Parts: sequence; C-alpha cells; structure tokens
Amino acid sequence: MKQLVVHNEAEWTETALLEDGRLIEFAAERVREYGMAGSFYKGRIVNVLPGMQAAFVDIGLKKNAFLYIDDMLPAHLDKQSDTKPSIEQIARKGQQVLVQITKEPLGGKGARVTMHYSLPGRYIVYMPEADYVAVSRKIEPESERVRLKSLGEHLRRSGEGMILRTAAGDGNDDSLGEELKRLRSQWDSIRSFAESTEAPHELFRDLDLAQRMIRDVFNPNADELILDDAEARERAGLYMQRMMPGVQPRVRLHRDPTPLFETYPVERQLHRDFGRKIWLPGGGTLIWDQTEALTVVDVNTGKFTGADGSLETTVTDTNLEAAEEIARLLRLRDVGGIVIVDFIDMQEESNRQRVLVRLEEKLSKDRTQSHIVGWTKLGLLEMTRKKVRESGAGLFYEPCSTCEGTGRIMIR
Repeated sequence: MKQLVVHNEAEWTETALLEDGRLIEFAAERVREYGMAGSFYKGRIVNVLPGMQAAFVDIGLKKNAFLYIDDMLPAHLDKQSDTKPSIEQIARKGQQVLVQITKEPLGGKGARVTMHYSLPGRYIVYMPEADYVAVSRKIEPESERVRLKSLGEHLRRSGEGMILRTAAGDGNDDSLGEELKRLRSQWDSIRSFAESTEAPHELFRDLDLAQRMIRDVFNPNADELILDDAEARERAGLYMQRMMPGVQPRVRLHRDPTPLFETYPVERQLHRDFGRKIWLPGGGTLIWDQTEALTVVDVNTGKFTGADGSLETTVTDTNLEAAEEIARLLRLRDVGGIVIVDFIDMQEESNRQRVLVRLEEKLSKDRTQSHIVGWTKLGLLEMTRKKVRESGAGLFYEPCSTCEGTGRIMIR
C-alpha cells in the first residue's frame, strides 16, 4: 500500500509518497509559486536567434523564456513536407504567441516553453493539436491497450490528440469521456483568454503540488492520503469529488501532536537518502556526486564480503542491489540530465545484462522519462533523465560559504 503524506506550512507545501513505509518520492513547493511547469502564458517574442534556431519570449517572469524552433512547428510537419523552415520564417520580434512552460526556470536559465500544448487529467493527457492517440505501455494486457486506443479514436475530434494514461485502465468509458469534455472546455477557455488579452500575461496556472500528486500518483481504491492541515484536507476532498465522482478514497487528517513527517517517518529518511554516502541494505555503498552538468554514482562493496567465496557473485549481488536503490533515489531526488553510474566491474556479460535489466525494471515505475544509453568502453553505465522542476529537497539546501558550492548545508 502507498501513502501520500502532505505537510502544509504558511509558505510551503511538502508531499512525500511512501510505499510500504519507504520513501519513493518527495516534492516541495512555495505556495505562491506553485504550478509553473504546465502553465500557459501569452508571451511576446523579444529576440530571434538564427544561429540557435530559437527565440526568447517575454512571458512576464524575471528571465525570458526559451522557445526552440521544433516547439513552434506543427507536430507532424515531417509528414507534410521534406523541408523545415528556419526560425526567421516563422518568428519575428514583437510577435505575440501562446506558449506553455515545459521546464521551469532552473539556476540562471529561464523557462523552456512550447507551442505543442497539453493538458493532463487523471486518465487523459489532452493535446488539442496533436492529431493522434497513444496509450500507456504500462497498461496490460495488449488487448486492453488496443481497446482504449479505439475508444480514444472514437472520442476525439478531428485534429485533436490524447495520451491515455496508466490510470485509464482503471476508469470506465464514461469517466474518460467526461474528463475529455472537461479538458476540452479548459483548453477553449485558455484560447479565448489569449485572444482577448495582451502579452505578457499568465493565462492558466496548473494545479498546486498536493492536487498534482493526487492526480498523478494517488490510487483512490488502494492508497491512503494523510494531511495535517484542515483547509488543505477540504481542498483535496473537493478536488477528488470533481476528479473521481462516486469514489470514496481513504483520506485522513493528522491530529497527533507529533509532527506528521516524524510520525511516518519522512524526516529521517530525507536526511539519510540525500546524503553523499548511502548505505545499501546488504552492506554496500553508493557515493553520490552531483555537478551542474551531470550526476555521478560510484558503487562499492563496502562491508559486504559475500557468502559463497566467489568474487563475481559478490560483485554482481552488490550491483543488483545498487541498481534498485539508484532507481529509487533518482526518482526521490528528482535528478535530471546526464547520469553516470560506476558499477563494480563484472567479468561475465550475462551479469552485466542482469544489472541493466534490473535497473530498467525499477526505472519503469518512475513517472519521469529516462533513457539508458548503455555501457561505455570503460565499463560505466550512461543514462539520462528528464528534468522539469527544481528538486523539492533542493529548495532546503544552500551552498557552503567555505567551499563555495562543493558542499551543501541543509537549512530545513
């Protein structure tokens, strides 16, 4: 069973997702800055850069947003034409455009925006101009995916597109149809607002953190939601009534004087799992180093000496355990960009393949897209993971003034 634990303060909302008591996701958000990724803006192009085939767009934030040419062109241009226009042919300074944030401002970079729009619901990701239907590969069996794809084709209008999410496998056909109508109406409102206002202007803000987690990870038939704020409990209840009519989810208000994150316990796991050195259950260790460009994870046997006297078995067992923990920590820390894992050297190719399969299997549970490139000639594992928002726990760290950023001090 999973538990979604939501802690509210005056300035912050923090959410923790636990599976059998183990922390697998954590997110934090400033109340006044919620929902930037996924939000819609009417912006004004302030600069067109032919050398980068991109434009900078003023959407009313401190830094201008970045709009790449492929995010301006129609999604299926390759099917219509063999040649792609240049950025100067489709964008001009002063042009007003309707854009959606796909990547929040991080560090010194502004937001990344797109003109390929999408609106996520519990069952459907609605794409008003995509003109195709896709179904989550996590839905089984294959016959159910085929049935849902056929249903999506029947429900959509010409030119519309949608992705049927994993939760669609648990929903009935009427629920999917009602959600599509709601998302379609939401898009019509955004477009009408854009037509009647001048740039730069915010048009639509995505849900707050707790509501997004309920929408994306909470299973009302199996999971439990615990909150420590009565108003937040009321908002969550109203949201679920609207999103999941007829369902009676398990929602509880935490009234115990012991803080919520100590009761479950989230606080202790956060301090352990965000350290540089993480102990594996069997005695091995992970050394975790993060730079601006990439994240490096070094796997060591630590205190684990094996049981059968075989070095290859000892090394492989440690690497298999490390693969599971790395997949969990990538999700928990919300690591983005390039990831290099230095597993302990294995002599047999079959064991290397076992480690790769184990990592892929555990990463399949992650909502954020990742891609395993494979083993390098030096025996390192290369992979990438998409980055959308600033890491929740990262908001509670500040660079160390003594080493100028090599270390971090937790201010939480």
